Amino acid sequence: MKILFFSAKPYDREFFTRHNAPYGFELEFLETHLGPHIVNAVAEGTPVVCVFVNDRLTDEVIGILAEKGVKIIALRCAGFNNVQLETAKQHGIRVCRVPAYSPEAVAEHTAAMILTLNRKTHKAYNRVREQNFALNGLLGFNLFGKTAGVIGTGKIGRAFCRIMLGFGCRVLAYDPYPDASLAATGVEYLPFEEVLKESDIISLHCPLTPENRYLINRETLGLAKKGMTLINTSRGGLVNTNDVIEGLKTGQIAYLGIDVYEQEENLFFKDLSGSIIEDDTIQRLMSFPNVLVTGHQAFFTEEALAQIAETTLGSVDQLMKGGEPSGEGIMLA
Repeated sequence: MKILFFSAKPYDREFFTRHNAPYGFELEFLETHLGPHIVNAVAEGTPVVCVFVNDRLTDEVIGILAEKGVKIIALRCAGFNNVQLETAKQHGIRVCRVPAYSPEAVAEHTAAMILTLNRKTHKAYNRVREQNFALNGLLGFNLFGKTAGVIGTGKIGRAFCRIMLGFGCRVLAYDPYPDASLAATGVEYLPFEEVLKESDIISLHCPLTPENRYLINRETLGLAKKGMTLINTSRGGLVNTNDVIEGLKTGQIAYLGIDVYEQEENLFFKDLSGSIIEDDTIQRLMSFPNVLVTGHQAFFTEEALAQIAETTLGSVDQLMKGGEPSGEGIMLA
């Protein structure tokens, strides 16, 4: 049985091929992302397509996939805001995802961004390579005793809370569904507005929904502490980028770290070092000395890639046998 991969990179080929041995699927890898421009090239009778965060499964795309005979859409990621789930249900296409792959990977990357921005290790690295060992401009602050606000306490948010507690931070959290076991460790649940007002660091760890798009905007930034640190390793659409740029200019935001970007589809996972980037917004962001941008790499660890491959292939195997994959949140449609 064939699985057709879109947005495939060399590491996808490596890990999926390695973990395919027990299943024996035929794996075909395409580097292009899935969208209206390529969907008609899907061969008739292809039963499974495997997609990633920047593939666009619109009503049109899903309709054509159904006509081609696709029965399963397997997302090798946790997010699913790029898939029209109701349309998939109407066409009888099953949709599965990987609800959690090494949440510690993303949480640790989040902490690394905070430390890099605060202690300016990226700048120090470049300085000493030019034999400049001066400390001017590298002043940071202790994380110990600071207040970290965590928006969203799913698996990744909980892992990040544990890390920040380990640094000696006071940890505040907002989630529509508070976790009693997390609260028992010392995390304080407060209303969203209160978390903004009291936190030195705000880190986003929630899915993107129509209700929380641009959760961070001019109004909510106005509630936050002046000079706060904002980190987004979740979904780009959670922040209004233009409002964040204004916050950087006024000093409302002292440091910004993003591993996701609302318009990342045409940027991330590509080598554009020899190209002219036409996106003025990301260029403006990267011009700030107190902004750190990474290219959606927070998940990118050996452990996470192995878990993504194993969970995805196992889910497809169970579905093709008429069963249901095990694991909370794996099935979406």
